Amino acid sequence: MHALARLSTLLLVTLMAAAPGHGAAQERLDADTAGRFAALALDCVDQEYPNLIHHVMTGDDDVGPPRELTPAFYGCFDWHSSVHGHWLLVRLTRLFPEADFAQTAREKLAANLTEAKLLAEAAYMAPEERDGFERPYGLAWLLQLATELDQWNDEQAKRWREWLRPVEEIAVRRLTEWIPKLHYPIRIGEHDQTAFAFGLVLDYARQVENEALASVVEDAALDFYRDDRDCPLAYEPSGHDFLSPCLAEADFMRRVMPADEFAAWLEGFLPQIGSDDWLPVAVVTDRSDGKLSHIDGLNLSRAWMLDGIAAGLPDDDPRREILQSAAARHAEAGLAGVSDKHYAGGHWLASFAVYLMSQRGIDDE
Repeated sequence: MHALARLSTLLLVTLMAAAPGHGAAQERLDADTAGRFAALALDCVDQEYPNLIHHVMTGDDDVGPPRELTPAFYGCFDWHSSVHGHWLLVRLTRLFPEADFAQTAREKLAANLTEAKLLAEAAYMAPEERDGFERPYGLAWLLQLATELDQWNDEQAKRWREWLRPVEEIAVRRLTEWIPKLHYPIRIGEHDQTAFAFGLVLDYARQVENEALASVVEDAALDFYRDDRDCPLAYEPSGHDFLSPCLAEADFMRRVMPADEFAAWLEGFLPQIGSDDWLPVAVVTDRSDGKLSHIDGLNLSRAWMLDGIAAGLPDDDPRREILQSAAARHAEAGLAGVSDKHYAGGHWLASFAVYLMSQRGIDDE
């Protein structure tokens, strides 16, 4: 096991031992582990190649390298990974402002989150031909970045927050217009999934008090998911999943239902909770393969979703302990893949590890 993964896993096991019965992320990160995760983002946030561009061209003039097309978010292999790499650096620097990595993180953020570069990002996104750009996954992470900056009482971060607004406004408009047009949810385990994106978007809308966007997402929750029953958890995972369709839906619905109502809904939606071998940890066969390494992300996202589902239940619900135990197993497995050994996972998995271990989505701060 790589040193970063080994140390992260040992930290997790230690924390779990200190707090039996708690979820996988019940304890906070320490600065040392945060620094190891930050290093992965710092290594790639301005690494332009290799790069996967999802790029709608309207003419010859649209040809260009990533650093020219999207000059703020051009590193970390693809646009959405760059966005949540920036989110990682913001979150960890906000949580650990005196850590050794914090100054370097600020310098990297300052180099990319400039007013000029973010205006160029907005100009790139604005054409009608790109109205599906990074929808919904990348747009949801962009709004998560805005959420993080919105909560950070720091003068430099406040400037980044203001400069981000033109891109943020496009993301909000695109999602507000698109979600009501959806006649069906998107239930796959990759980027197009709606349940995961809706959770991030709703957290953003509530943070910035955008009642119109919150209402659109909450209405979609009721239209798409309220009547769902018997989610086929045994069909998961598909071979390239990094999100669980069933768990992501439940983690989203706990955001829109009171605890007692959510508990009743969950009984019908995931009746298999607690049955024998009800959610085995997913197996990664090749961490050098960009798609197969998604399974490490699945284990990490399952862990935070299981903790989120548990947090949405009443305190005396017996399923809480079962969910938290499953979360711990998945977290340990997922953290083992968070390293710089293979760029396939190294460019993005640290963001998932930070989301899990800092309890983002559960802890409002």
